[in-house]
Amino acid sequence: MSKSTSEEMASKDTTIFKSNFLCVFSILLFATGFPAAEYLLKDWDVVSVITARSVFSFILIFFIWVVIEGIRAVRAAKWIKGFWIGATGFGIGSFFILILQSLTSPVIAALAVATMPLAAVSLEMFLDGRKMTRWFFFGVVLVLLGGFVASGATFENDGMGFAALIGITGVALFAWSSRATVKNLPGMTTLGQTAVTTSGMAGSTIILYFICSIFLDITETASPITLEHLGLVLIYGWLGLGISQIFWIKSVSKLGIGVASFHLNAAPFYVMLILFILGDSWVWSQAIGAVIVITGVILAQQKSTNKKAEFFELP
Repeated sequence: MSKSTSEEMASKDTTIFKSNFLCVFSILLFATGFPAAEYLLKDWDVVSVITARSVFSFILIFFIWVVIEGIRAVRAAKWIKGFWIGATGFGIGSFFILILQSLTSPVIAALAVATMPLAAVSLEMFLDGRKMTRWFFFGVVLVLLGGFVASGATFENDGMGFAALIGITGVALFAWSSRATVKNLPGMTTLGQTAVTTSGMAGSTIILYFICSIFLDITETASPITLEHLGLVLIYGWLGLGISQIFWIKSVSKLGIGVASFHLNAAPFYVMLILFILGDSWVWSQAIGAVIVITGVILAQQKSTNKKAEFFELP
């Protein structure tokens, strides 16, 4: 092996390591949003929470974008396409995931998010010509089994089945928009891609808020807005979405949506650890379910290193 080849391989390994590290950090920040949302949902309705989160997130990302890249980049951005991607995938998708959390718990919502590899790799199969492997199939089975164990659901629990359907739909939309942000907005930086799609997320939730306020009357908060509420919104919007989203899109651009989505298997553990630190009890059924989910996702990812299972790799 020549010296130049060794250097290229070392450089590639370093890039992959950094990209995976960014993805891990992104998911860690993402997990902080679930406990914050749980506290907000005690006093606020779902629509108000998701709207506040999206708006504050866009404000932060847009500010960072302007400071770093300047107003010229803002003017040249693909706003219309980015807005559509963000509104459809991130906006509606996040809303569905939050509905799941409001009907169940933050850990169950995180477990639903951990099933994103199924949606992500399905997208790669249909849109990028990737091939299914038996090892990934086994991983998916474990992921679904782990989610069922952690939820404590039964086949007689119709409410849980409906909530799970909403959550899975939201996860699929989120996976699609993550891929579309990278694939359909070429020529833009990660900050720009994240900003324009987050504008769509914020716009869709604002529209949803006004529709619910006028026709459904479900946007009344149960208590006055306090500094504690604002602090939770900043944690949920700035850490759990804003900064996390920037690192997430960067990771997807480097690793692909398939590989990046595997990192979401850590989200249930992060959420459970945060809640445990905050004083909640440790629930073993949820812990066991999370371990099963992680085992399944890791199994699929490890087997993807086989040359016969190359559909996880970027072309």
